[in-house]
Amino acid sequence: MAVRVKICGITRVQDLHVACDAGADALGFVFYEKSPRNLSIEAAAELVRTLPPFVQSVGLFVNADAAFIRRVLDAVPLDLLQFHGDESPADCARHGRPYIKAIRVTADTDLLKCAADFETARGLLLDAYVPGVPGGTGESFDWKLIPSNLPKPIVLSGGLTPVNVAAAVQQVRPWAVDVSSGVEAAMQLNGAAVAAKGIKDAHKIAQFIAKAKAT
Repeated sequence: MAVRVKICGITRVQDLHVACDAGADALGFVFYEKSPRNLSIEAAAELVRTLPPFVQSVGLFVNADAAFIRRVLDAVPLDLLQFHGDESPADCARHGRPYIKAIRVTADTDLLKCAADFETARGLLLDAYVPGVPGGTGESFDWKLIPSNLPKPIVLSGGLTPVNVAAAVQQVRPWAVDVSSGVEAAMQLNGAAVAAKGIKDAHKIAQFIAKAKAT
């Protein structure tokens, strides 16, 4: 069965259409003020309204106030919630929506305990641990830290690109892969090419999805 692909950090309608046309299964919209990919509620609502059928909308939150999440849900018809902070299982479940819980993996992370703690989650999103940064870092982690008997669907994230996604799918066999910075456009900064955060590259998106699903 082909792996599912989520393109996260969508900020522009043209990137949304590119991702959908390339075969993305889900798109992520960030509601976290400290992120360069953060969206206002109004902007997110406008983007989600343009989604075609059968492409899921995923809202990403980081230790957000429950009242704020409710305001988002009242305006944006999100299909799935993604919690990327220190939220408890009760925090995640209180909104009455399907959710996934992001876990930033280190050598000391007990993923089996995480799966048991978040038993109501639809899956666990496994990302790299970078101190002080909840996600979108472009860093990867040691995939060998993922136990083979993890009783939850895995959404693999962290440092994935069109170059390494096939190897990631072959090794981990995740239910889905999640990418943001790995498919962003390049810009020149002090003579070096860096990712233009929030601006996607159509060619990279197409390559990423094709290589992930062909593996």
